[in-house]
Amino acid sequence: MTSVSNPGIDWNEWQTLCALRDTPAIFSRLQECSGSELQVQARLRREFPESLVRGAISLQELRHKARAKFALGDQLWLDRVGLEQCTSELVAAHKSARFSGLVWDYCTGIGSDAAALAKSGCDVVTVDTDPACSLRAKWNAAILSPARSPLFVCARAEDLTDRSGWLHIDPDRRVTQATRAVRIEDYVPGLEQLQNWTREFAGGAIKLSPAANFGGKFNDAEIELISVHGECKEATVWFGRLAGEKPWRATALPSGETLAGEPMEAVADILPLGRYLFDPDPAIVRAGLVDLLAERLGLARLDAAEEYLTGDSLVDSAFVRAFEVETELSNNPKDVRAYYRTSPFGQLEIKCRHIPVEIDRLRKQLDLPGKEAGVLIFARVSGKARAVVARRV
Repeated sequence: MTSVSNPGIDWNEWQTLCALRDTPAIFSRLQECSGSELQVQARLRREFPESLVRGAISLQELRHKARAKFALGDQLWLDRVGLEQCTSELVAAHKSARFSGLVWDYCTGIGSDAAALAKSGCDVVTVDTDPACSLRAKWNAAILSPARSPLFVCARAEDLTDRSGWLHIDPDRRVTQATRAVRIEDYVPGLEQLQNWTREFAGGAIKLSPAANFGGKFNDAEIELISVHGECKEATVWFGRLAGEKPWRATALPSGETLAGEPMEAVADILPLGRYLFDPDPAIVRAGLVDLLAERLGLARLDAAEEYLTGDSLVDSAFVRAFEVETELSNNPKDVRAYYRTSPFGQLEIKCRHIPVEIDRLRKQLDLPGKEAGVLIFARVSGKARAVVARRV
C-alpha cells in the first residue's frame, strides 16, 4: 500500500507516531484499564494527551487483528489501510524466495514485504511517499527482520530513475478510503506505469488483488495466484527474468504445493459422481488450472461448467477439499427436505457455485433431527442441477 494518491503529507501523524513510541507507559496503562471504550479513554486522558490516547487505542485494536497475519503482530506499528492491504508474513516469505541481491520495494506501506525480502538476505530499498508509512516500515523491519534492515527512502516511485536490481511493488488499491479498486487502471500507480516498469527493470513482481483484471495486461509474465488456508489472497505478476516458463501458477500455503501451466493444455474427463467430490482451491480456479489439476490427480469434472471434481479414491493434495458422497438428490426442494427429515445430520454446511440457491431460506426449511455434521453441495452433474449429500473427509 502507498499513499501516492494522497500527495499532502500529514506531519501530525508522523509526530503522533514518534510520541507514541516514546511513551511506552501508555500501552501498559491501556492493558490495565477495563470498562467501556469511553471509560478507558477518560482514564487515560487524565495522564496522557488526547491524541496519544486515540492513537494508542486504535493501534491496540489493529495489533490484535494483525496476529492473524503475523506471529509478532501485537508488536507492529500499523494503520488501518496499511494492515488491510499488507502482505501476510506467510505470503511475503513465499515471494521473497525468488529474489536475491538488490530489490526496490515500491509503495512499501507498513513494510511486510520489505522485511521478508531483507530477512531472506536481499539488499532492500523501500520507497513510499508518506513519512509515516516509512517510519512504520522502519520500526516493523526492526521487529520482523532484526538482523538485516532495509534502506528507507521517502519519495515518489515515479520520480526515481535507478533501474538496477529487481522490483517489487504493491500499488495502492484504494480509490477512496472506503472503496477498493478492482480494475488495475484505477490503481496508483496505474496500469501504464506498471507496464513501463516491467520493461525497464530486469525482473520483479507486482502484487495485485486476486479479483483484479490482470488477464492479458502483462506480456510474457507469469501470474501466480496464492491461497492461504484455502482462501485466495494475492495475484503476483512475475515479470522479466523472475517469471517462470508457464503463464499461470497456483500456490497453496502453508503447504507450498504449486502447479504451473497453461489452462488450454489439459482437458479433464467428465464423469458421473463418484465416491468422493473434491472442491478445488480458489487459487486453482482463479488461475484457470482446474483441468490441469484434474489430470494430475486422476480426477474428472462433474460438468464442463462446474469446477467440482470427482473420483472413487482419495487424493493427497492441498489443492482440493474432499467430501465423501452419501447420496445424490434432484435439485427439488421437496426431495431435499424429505431426505433430511430422516437423516443423521444435525449440522449442515451448504455449498454452491453456479446454481442459484437461497442458502439461508433453505436452511430454515430443513429439519435436522440428528447429531452428525454434513454437507449439502449443489452442483451440475452431466448437465443437470443436483443436490449432493456428503460429509467432509
